[in-house]
Amino acid sequence: MRCEDIASHSDFRRLSSIRDVAVDLRYAGPHNFVGRDLYGSLDCSWLHHLAATGLECAVAQLALDAPGHRLLVLDALRPHRVQVLLWDHLDGTGLRQYVADPARGSIHSFGMALDATITDAHGRELDMGSGFDEMTDMSHPRLEAEHLAHGRLTPAQVQHREWLRRAMAAGGFNGVDNEWWHFDMLERSHVRQHFVRVD
Repeated sequence: MRCEDIASHSDFRRLSSIRDVAVDLRYAGPHNFVGRDLYGSLDCSWLHHLAATGLECAVAQLALDAPGHRLLVLDALRPHRVQVLLWDHLDGTGLRQYVADPARGSIHSFGMALDATITDAHGRELDMGSGFDEMTDMSHPRLEAEHLAHGRLTPAQVQHREWLRRAMAAGGFNGVDNEWWHFDMLERSHVRQHFVRVD
């Protein structure tokens, strides 16, 4: 299915239909690792309805754990054609572990993954110890204990990441080893086999 036709497909919900979520799609502007707007006129403010329902549960969990804070969605639906651009941009860099191979397909392209962070009561992003799309070991959740032990991450930064993970887990999302901001809904091979990819 083409992204231009998504509004007519009943499987998808607009992010604006989810209460108490802030949205700043980073690939719809220059604040991403490519440095330019990759979405252009494409409307990518969508999730599959299962992921959207999960996000509502995540919002409720964060309200319990960190009152006054909000989830900020940094990316949601990512059309396959944009995934190809990201993959090609990293050719020869040794950094492709951070981008799904388009030959297999990103779960973002099914509306079943999102990138997120947390903002405080004033709308400021919490310090997570590394930035969104920062392709370094500092972004790897699996290395947090080591970074904390060596003073590279502070207890507060790890707490912020734990709030995010706890909220997303309450919504049925799974994190990944190398990006604190990325979360998938359901197992990847299942999504690729049974869900509609947006091109």
